[in-house]
Amino acid sequence: MKNDLNFYKSIFKNKLPLTELLKDESLFSSVPKNWSIVVTDIENSTNAVANGLHNDVNLCATGSIITVLNTLKGINSKLEIPYFFGGDGSTFIVPNDLLEPILVALNNYSLHIKNTLDLNLRVGSLGVDQVYLNNVTLRIAKLRHNKYLTTPVVLGNGIKYAENFIKESFKATPIKTDKKIALNLEGMECRWDEIYPNQPLNKVVCLLVNCEDEIKQAEIFGTIMNEINYVFGDLEKRNPITTFKLKLNTSIEKIRKEVFVKTGKNKINKVYNSWLITVFGKYYFKFFKAGKLYVYRVSQLSDTIMLDGSINTVISGTEKQVKRLQILLDDLESNNKIVYGLHTTHASIMSCFIEDRKEKHIHFVDGTEGGYTSAAIMLKQKTKKLNLN
Repeated sequence: MKNDLNFYKSIFKNKLPLTELLKDESLFSSVPKNWSIVVTDIENSTNAVANGLHNDVNLCATGSIITVLNTLKGINSKLEIPYFFGGDGSTFIVPNDLLEPILVALNNYSLHIKNTLDLNLRVGSLGVDQVYLNNVTLRIAKLRHNKYLTTPVVLGNGIKYAENFIKESFKATPIKTDKKIALNLEGMECRWDEIYPNQPLNKVVCLLVNCEDEIKQAEIFGTIMNEINYVFGDLEKRNPITTFKLKLNTSIEKIRKEVFVKTGKNKINKVYNSWLITVFGKYYFKFFKAGKLYVYRVSQLSDTIMLDGSINTVISGTEKQVKRLQILLDDLESNNKIVYGLHTTHASIMSCFIEDRKEKHIHFVDGTEGGYTSAAIMLKQKTKKLNLN
């Protein structure tokens, strides 16, 4: 079987609105059978969040993405794969030829996270061919949100099926850690303070929506996204990350934690140097043209909408707008078309992967007080209740 290493890279970047993309399923391509779904998941993340460790959970999930992307970069800098940030874990779709080095790198990272944050990051994988054998689909497209940000859009329950299958068993992967492979978290940065909405009365909303009916999925997701656009405005207007609300956190403890997680060591000189850079950054972003441009691009490169077979989005809006959206969501849910989880909070948190400060950086957005994890708890409780009935 031909190994389609460049399958994802070759997919056309659609520049039309997400709602229009969802109307034309011919723009989606089936993922090749010789690819696999890789899942990382933090064990007992709910308890960790309840114990005030939300930032650690978030940082751990982001680090798993950075680990994989840096591993790919070391193999072939031109390779591209789709990946999805989930607040307390991450998911990747990778060609089987690259599965082993990715699993080795993630298992090394998992051991590192146990030693630094005392969190158990579980790693698992399932072949796409196994997904298809169970009559589940997995189709993907690319969406260019703006000049800087392009993300994958997935239809079908393939990722959900794989995630559920892996998480239910979560046997240790046969690929063990390899001390010869160096941990590579280059580019990990998480120095932004909590980010408040641009309007004082606005809240930050983390929304998860599942639709099990693969045939109706695109239509239903399109309906929901149309309502979100109508109620909250377009992606830029409802973005919880705005330039003038971005403020660097210069606390020594936050920077020490980042350095420790990144290197596994508490090097005073590294912490001090990072602190100095961060302090200077406050003035650089405020007074220098290049700094102002970088901060603008942070808002453009903030990943606030993700479709991985479910809707995952972070929105800024008023309580009135949230209630307006819930009218539609409750109606769809009462008719057994969707199940949703929603968490409302006061601010966003953000963790970052910086390859360079021009255009190669990505910012993973979550809400405070549990964010996606809290929304997922609500969704799981509803799903469990439906299954019992």
